[in-house]
Amino acid sequence: MIDFDKFAKYSRPGPRYTSYPTAPEFSTDFSENDYINFLENLDDDKKLSIYIHIPFCRSACYFCGCNVIYTSKDSKKTRYLTYLHKEIEIIKKHLDMTKEVEQIHLGGGTPTFLSPEELEEVMKLITDAFSNISKTAEISCEIDPRFFSSEHMQVLKKYGTNRLSFGIQDFEPKVQTEIHRVQPFELTQNMVNIAREAGINSINVDLIYGLPYQTKESFANTLKMVLALDPDRLAVFNYAHVPWMKKTMRKFDESTMPDPKIKLEILKLTLEFFTSNGYNTVGMDHFAKPEDELFKAIEKGELHRNFQGYTTKGGTVLIGIGVTSIGNSMDYFAQNFKELKEYEEALDNGHLPIFKGYKLSDDDKLRQAVIMEIMSNFRLDIKRVEKRFDIDFKSYFKEELEQLQEFTEDELVKIEDDFITVSSTGTMLIRNIVMPFDAYLKKIPENQRRFSKTV
Repeated sequence: MIDFDKFAKYSRPGPRYTSYPTAPEFSTDFSENDYINFLENLDDDKKLSIYIHIPFCRSACYFCGCNVIYTSKDSKKTRYLTYLHKEIEIIKKHLDMTKEVEQIHLGGGTPTFLSPEELEEVMKLITDAFSNISKTAEISCEIDPRFFSSEHMQVLKKYGTNRLSFGIQDFEPKVQTEIHRVQPFELTQNMVNIAREAGINSINVDLIYGLPYQTKESFANTLKMVLALDPDRLAVFNYAHVPWMKKTMRKFDESTMPDPKIKLEILKLTLEFFTSNGYNTVGMDHFAKPEDELFKAIEKGELHRNFQGYTTKGGTVLIGIGVTSIGNSMDYFAQNFKELKEYEEALDNGHLPIFKGYKLSDDDKLRQAVIMEIMSNFRLDIKRVEKRFDIDFKSYFKEELEQLQEFTEDELVKIEDDFITVSSTGTMLIRNIVMPFDAYLKKIPENQRRFSKTV
């Protein structure tokens, strides 16, 4: 039995660790020339992942923390596509475009807010430029069911799309009204059916817990409706309430949001519901059917985490294209301008639109490996880390292991000579468990950390 009152003490501000170092550490000291140097000197055997950011939405979803441009004007979308062309033409000058592509992902915003014709232009642009696409490549797109059609599906299928991710968040009408995203179950079901009829065999759905007016009972009803959609994967995210960053979040009455105890109860309910209905847990916030390729990666300890979530495509070089996109390899992060005006001005002047980035030190790479392996596989192979980085783990991380004692005493973590293992209960607090390994977080007093709460 989980003591939720005790666990509520872990409700602290902390990163989600889609990267390490995290985005606040990115600096404008990292320049376009730094990025070009990395692109031009990639190892010959490196494979690529491509991310294309489509920033447009019709209107605001108040919970959303993404970089979004709200518009109903077709001219804005048409103009943006011309700048995607420009960016790729400059990338071609510095990157070996014959490298094999393992992954292509369209994110947003709302990629399918583009018309089917505009979506085809983007897909053709990417597949023409990066022509060496692996036969086993994962080609995916984020879908808002309110802006999706059979015509969109035909375009995506034509260009080899094999995975779709449907945004749902919650089916409770009161919650949907409050978050400004009214999306009936029947609409979502019809759109999922279109994807299935087109032969899409990997469908993910996104849910969020911690939203205004959510209760354990209301979320249980949402889970039942989601199960009826029969998704292959699910992502169930803890709502990141960061009103100092996103003005739309200030519209919420915080007294209507579930407290940490209720959120933990919702998370426990979600874990029990999906694991009792044929799904297994993947990392800290994902679920998948047992036959999913993610589990083969877990068995080998090779599941990876990146800006799009959990993936089997580790070790690739991510090329970010579009406003605010982030690219990275083992050595760097590089982020494009967040504002459309600055993004366009850079490209008009013949420059890659690099806003900031980060060069990883040897210590960064070590800590990144530790944090991502624990978050992905809930287990750290100490000997493998020692061999890879030529360190004595328990000496190097003496202070961090002392900080983990709080979790061992609460039976959330087990530390042995060869492994650090997170318990099934500890997975609900995995962000907290990896935070001791974050060298940058230690420098910030807890009351000054500008992150969402972990619980």
